[in-house]
Amino acid sequence: MQNELKFFQKLVEKLLQKEKTEPVVEHLPAASITSDLDLRFRDNPMSEEDWQKAVENVVMKTPRTASKLFFNQLFGGRQPKAIVGDLLAVMLNNSMYTYKVAGPQAGIEKTIIKEVCKLAGYTNGDGTMPPGGSMSNYMGLVMARDAKDHAAKRIGMTKQMTLYTSETSHYSIPKNAAFAGIGRNNIRYILNDEHGKMDAKHLQQCIEEDTAAGYTPFLINATAGTTVLGAFDDINALADVAQNFNLWLHVDGAYCGAVIFSQKYKHLVAGLHRSDSFSFNAHKMLGTPLSSSVVVTKHKEQLANSFSNEADYLYQTGDEDFDLGRTSIQCGRRNDALKLWTLWKSKGNKGLEKIIDHQFYLADIAREYCKSNPKYTLYSFSDSISVCFNYHSVNPKDLCTSLYEKGNLMVGYGEFAGREFVRLVTINATNTKEDILRFFAVLELGAVTVSNT
Repeated sequence: MQNELKFFQKLVEKLLQKEKTEPVVEHLPAASITSDLDLRFRDNPMSEEDWQKAVENVVMKTPRTASKLFFNQLFGGRQPKAIVGDLLAVMLNNSMYTYKVAGPQAGIEKTIIKEVCKLAGYTNGDGTMPPGGSMSNYMGLVMARDAKDHAAKRIGMTKQMTLYTSETSHYSIPKNAAFAGIGRNNIRYILNDEHGKMDAKHLQQCIEEDTAAGYTPFLINATAGTTVLGAFDDINALADVAQNFNLWLHVDGAYCGAVIFSQKYKHLVAGLHRSDSFSFNAHKMLGTPLSSSVVVTKHKEQLANSFSNEADYLYQTGDEDFDLGRTSIQCGRRNDALKLWTLWKSKGNKGLEKIIDHQFYLADIAREYCKSNPKYTLYSFSDSISVCFNYHSVNPKDLCTSLYEKGNLMVGYGEFAGREFVRLVTINATNTKEDILRFFAVLELGAVTVSNT
């Protein structure tokens, strides 16, 4: 193991240096990547030297999501204290289903869940740490289904149920509806206002129509940070509707739900305490390594009711509150809590708040740059870390593709209300004002190339 650790340290040091000099890797066509990098297996073992070369080659050709020119997805950068926690989780290799095998790690996860419940305003809540936002949303949906139809988990669906979500909500919602037996056709996509927020009036209208038609409405799925505009649904307005019709309100905060840590920006999720369940991804705004997701509910008994199942061969110590498999959709489960704990423990609440606030500061820098330059058209708004714009008359899809293929920078594009644009996400809290200005300089230089082709 000592030799492998030495190789690992050497490789990481080389990667960190490469990220400084070559922040974007050379583009590799997907069709030829298996042969180009010699990814196939052979019957005989490789020599140590050849194995190290093969591993290094793959690492150095992998997209650099922590570099200063990566703005493509809803994550980026590195928080060193969180990386230490993730590496230790690999070395410890605990599974999180029972206290017997998790020990203090179960206590760490319970501590995180308790604090998140407090921040969400859930006085008697509970939760778990699923592998990503999609699974968090699925757990919220299942709890909502079971709360409305108590027989569903025993005998299957007995009612034609409907759920309601923004037309710009996460793509996991239709998948989850299919998994849970609700059916994709029983999703009602609610219109957005001009800022990308769910229209509460249209929501109420759709629920009334479904109720009159004999359907059983059961869930409103709100979003705290839509994937394109980074918009926050008005939770209080949606909670009023949920209360009127006795529906479960889940708040999908995978992207931006971590604003609960910020005194300045937590107003964006005002009314969160009125929701029934809430989730956020620490690997997004807080910068922990993938994946580190949290889902909590104010209905502790419903979490257990939907996901607990007896297993005498597994639960043998009597520590029920710390047998986390009782409230998880998984059995064997990676320890995703430790990296969030090492970060949170080192930074404290105030440190996490600074991380969140800095991302909004960077977004303000980007928006001001666009506003002050007549060649830019800005489509997004304040109180969002998604900055959506077009540059001059350059097609955004062509621009983003060219920048990626030429190894200039990585940024994505999106669409809202029939308009397509570049989407800059300022989620990397290790970036500075200078890094944002550098982004625009690189983009403008790349745009010249696209315009001339």
